[in-house]
Amino acid sequence: MHLSTIARITVEPAAGALGATIEGVDLETLTDSGFREIKQALLDHLVIFIAGQEHVSPEAHIAFGARLGQVVPHSHLPRLEGYPDIVVINSEDGGKVDVWHTDITYDPTPPLASVLRLVRLPRRGGDTMWSNQYLAYEQLSAPIRDLLDGLTAVHSQPGSESTRRAEHPAVRVHPETGRKALYVNRLFTSHIPQLSRGESDALLEYLFAFAERPELTCRHRWQAGDIAVWDNRVTQHYALNDYREPRVGHRVTVFGDDLNGGPPRWPDYRPLPGQRYWPARVNAREQY
Repeated sequence: MHLSTIARITVEPAAGALGATIEGVDLETLTDSGFREIKQALLDHLVIFIAGQEHVSPEAHIAFGARLGQVVPHSHLPRLEGYPDIVVINSEDGGKVDVWHTDITYDPTPPLASVLRLVRLPRRGGDTMWSNQYLAYEQLSAPIRDLLDGLTAVHSQPGSESTRRAEHPAVRVHPETGRKALYVNRLFTSHIPQLSRGESDALLEYLFAFAERPELTCRHRWQAGDIAVWDNRVTQHYALNDYREPRVGHRVTVFGDDLNGGPPRWPDYRPLPGQRYWPARVNAREQY
């Protein structure tokens, strides 16, 4: 296995598609040069696991996130007492999301990154998986990539009476690497407005399954003191729901940057007069 060493920091790839474990770091005393090495590892590997952080304070947790960008909490999740920038994800209080997704894509500016520390682990289970959305785009055929480059997708918050929704390019360009990534996900993407409902359902289901293939993923078995940092712009993640004991995490979320991508090449789909619009199978995510 390839092992690169940068000063005293080691970066060991975790899987073929994405992910790396970082050792030799103390977030309590992180220098500017140390942060630059971690940031480059994040850009290279998309999700990184910083080991040995059992002692990290909430202040250091927040300060690390703030080096990546503006820290903002989820509006609907509970906060750590005394630290409104840290949200608490508790499996005993609805904190299980066992569906592949990219965080909060129903916002106009979805998060740039998340910094998650598990403070209570089950004895068995509770792993998290991530998927590389660069590869999900790049491994599609050229005609499908060309089609997607001219489409947008609507994202909405499921199970909510709010009107939180946003329309984003189906393919986004990472502002720092310049690489293209697929940008739809099973939890929040409801439809592609340039297509009929049947076409949209069929294409999205194919893309969801394609992006979730095992060979595009890494799986992390949490250890006490691990902190996971992922680039929310080019990954999806999935928390395995295979445990019965409590699992509690503290998460810092970093506000998003520009969501670059091509404009739609076609107008929104409209049925012809007298044309039957709805297919037999109505998508339950959103009836548009």
